[in-house]
Amino acid sequence: MVTDTPAIKAGRAKITGRIISPTDTSKSNVSLFITVSHPVSGECVQHKVLADQSGTFSIDVDIETTVSLAGLYTSLNPEKTLLFKLKDRTNIDIAYNSDGDIKNVSVTPADMSKNDMTRGMEVMDKMVSYIPDRKPQPLYNKSKDYFLNFVKTSLSERLNIASNDSLISEELKGVLSKEFRLFMYNAHVFDYKASMMLNYRNITRDTAKTPDIQKIDRSYFRFLKDFNLNDPEYLQCFAFSEFQESILQNETLGIPEIGESDIPSWLVKVKVILSNLVGFDNGPYYDILAANAYGRQLNIEVRPLTEKQKKNIAEYWGKEEIAKILFRKNKQVVELDRIKSPVVVNDVSSVPDEKIMETIVSKHKNKVIFIDLWATWCAPCIEAMKQFRTTKGDFRNKEVVFVYITNGSSPRKLWEEKIKGIGSEHYYLTASQWYYLMSHFGFEAIPSYLLYDKDGVLINKFTAFPGSDRVKEMINGLL
Repeated sequence: MVTDTPAIKAGRAKITGRIISPTDTSKSNVSLFITVSHPVSGECVQHKVLADQSGTFSIDVDIETTVSLAGLYTSLNPEKTLLFKLKDRTNIDIAYNSDGDIKNVSVTPADMSKNDMTRGMEVMDKMVSYIPDRKPQPLYNKSKDYFLNFVKTSLSERLNIASNDSLISEELKGVLSKEFRLFMYNAHVFDYKASMMLNYRNITRDTAKTPDIQKIDRSYFRFLKDFNLNDPEYLQCFAFSEFQESILQNETLGIPEIGESDIPSWLVKVKVILSNLVGFDNGPYYDILAANAYGRQLNIEVRPLTEKQKKNIAEYWGKEEIAKILFRKNKQVVELDRIKSPVVVNDVSSVPDEKIMETIVSKHKNKVIFIDLWATWCAPCIEAMKQFRTTKGDFRNKEVVFVYITNGSSPRKLWEEKIKGIGSEHYYLTASQWYYLMSHFGFEAIPSYLLYDKDGVLINKFTAFPGSDRVKEMINGLL
């Protein structure tokens, strides 16, 4: 693996290649799914491209760094994700055997070994799924320091999986270690209360009682110093954007929204909060955090920049790459904002559990109703909504309504922020209402979906997003 230090750049990359399989690819309609991290605008973007009858494909994608670590899987083997370095132009050929396993991978330019490309995500999955050979222990009744030390120990054990792998390069081990550290702290450490509640229930099996959980203050986040967040290698990590979102939205840290503040003044306030916790008061990290602060508005609320915000960005970054990236993203959001429907929040907290769906359906008589059960923490839920945005806009002024249902596992404040970017009809259910719906319809996971016709008859129910084209086909069949 050739070592590259990523630098911020508003660019465009072309990805070409060929899928080779013993089966007839012209009949299988092979789809490729490519995920590219956008660390400046603050999101991971998934692209879908169809290979032609010969297995050849080509797609142009936006990039935000001179080199990006991208992920790719195909419909021939969705369980196998490849990693590859994405630059201005990349060609990748993938050969499958008759069992659907990858036989060979060839990439140009040859910046990564085959083992790095094929084993990288396998190693990551092993770290995520690792179960230590010891009995689970209660953490909810221990000190915060005990918990943070426990996390450090657990992290070290899991990172050993990568460091002891003899087949991947040292450079990739470094990236994967950063990737997993971001993932683990974001998933288990930022929301201390949620982690302690989960630990309490796993240890005691008590789902009714709420234990006394220690309150945390900003000093709890001193673990951020261990990350060395000025390291540009984080720009290649898929988990970096979510990690940044956790910092910006955390109520205990209390970082102010950037709004229409001028950037230097906003950064002064941010550094008062963060500098002692991250271990530095200068460096590129703060500029990236400021860009991510605008990214939250653009990505989550799907709300374009105001004229004042555009002026602030131009005055602070001038013609630098960060400004180009934010303005490019803003143009995309302007288009999405045009097709976004207003948000309607419906209160059904007093409705009996067994009457919830009847109440929702009766509100939208003579319309096709597409219902999405989701949560703010559910990455596949959010990704499905992103994929469906443009297609959903095709149904404006048609007899169809889109309904989104979640529950208390989605923090109320974050939910209120995210639904601004979703639009349409929203319901925030009680725990018992949610449990009833999931049980009544036989759902075991989210995202899950319900489709009703204009007469209020349930036509279809399914878990996992089947793709925008399939959903569009199902809805059109009922209009």
